[in-house]
Amino acid sequence: MRLVVNPIACDAFGYCAELAPELIHLDEWGYPVINREVTRGLIPLAQEVISACPRRALSLRDD
Repeated sequence: MRLVVNPIACDAFGYCAELAPELIHLDEWGYPVINREVTRGLIPLAQEVISACPRRALSLRDD
């Protein structure tokens, strides 16, 4: 599974990176960058981050 960011919806609040530094870091403008696959153990954390996003710019996709 992977966490996906909708760059148009994202306003770079940075909550996601604060909640899940294991999955997300921010670029120089504050937008999330996701560099790893969401393993089974990290799915609950990914779901929490998705729910916490004020712009609903994150989603979890099964590849």
